[in-house]
Amino acid sequence: MWDAVVATARAPHWYADGTVPDTLDGRFDMISLVLALVLHRIDEDPDQGLAGVQLTELFVNDMDGQMRQIGFGDMVVGKQVGRMMSALGGRLGAYRAADGSADLREALIRNLWRGNAPAEAGLAHVLAEVAALRRRLAATPVPDLIVADRLDGPRA
Repeated sequence: MWDAVVATARAPHWYADGTVPDTLDGRFDMISLVLALVLHRIDEDPDQGLAGVQLTELFVNDMDGQMRQIGFGDMVVGKQVGRMMSALGGRLGAYRAADGSADLREALIRNLWRGNAPAEAGLAHVLAEVAALRRRLAATPVPDLIVADRLDGPRA
């Protein structure tokens, strides 16, 4: 499931059509967005709580590995991963906002574009894709999500 989260977050349409910055921060922000939506879905199934814990642990392990690969030392990695977990926690709350709501628009602008509103077409694309991803997640039983290799559905 972690690989599916990352693959979904790295889909080119987010960066090309959605104008999310294709930077280290932009990629982190997209992974956090997709992960938050998946964790929200897992939370809806109380029997699958362990899957959410395991998915979050995979997030931490991957971010730790990425930081080390970039060249951060042991002293810095722990602090940076702590900041990433804090950022994810904030996004978990913010991304509970309803599709199309002003709150969701504001959260996306704040997190994906660091407060600099993108062109309306880019924001509209991301809003539509978030809504579509939520619908696909809602229609998929959590046990099926756990073994999924894709979350974003087929793209033309």
